[in-house]
Amino acid sequence: MRIMGLDFGSVTVGVAVSDPLGLTAQGIETVHYVQHKKNLLFDRLGELIHQYEVESLVVGLPRDLIGTESQRAEASRGFAKSMKKKFHLPVMLWDERLTTVAAERILIDADLSRKKRKKVIDKEAAVLILQSYLDKKGLEQKSDERA
Repeated sequence: MRIMGLDFGSVTVGVAVSDPLGLTAQGIETVHYVQHKKNLLFDRLGELIHQYEVESLVVGLPRDLIGTESQRAEASRGFAKSMKKKFHLPVMLWDERLTTVAAERILIDADLSRKKRKKVIDKEAAVLILQSYLDKKGLEQKSDERA
């Protein structure tokens, strides 16, 4: 069962998918879109959902450091709702606090230039969103097995 992680931004969407066992997240791509042509965004995401046989989606939900939802949260909620309606898949919203900051640090540590970081940061943030979801899900399953 593959899960797709999405980091929704105002002009790009970072995309990651899990391995078939749902243990690890891998970055796929960053999809660029224009607000008035979101149908092209949904077309590309639909292709990826089909290609990777995705069964559920995790969309990053922006929050500030104290946990309140940011201004971008409303847009992410709308995007998640559209994804659920369009693809008829379960969609979970997941706290994405500090994922972009963490992604930036990872890419700086990998010695990527600013130009190259800009191209892949959303994809890396999607990986971090999805991996944190998978880790939490894995811990819950282990806890259930012990009970």
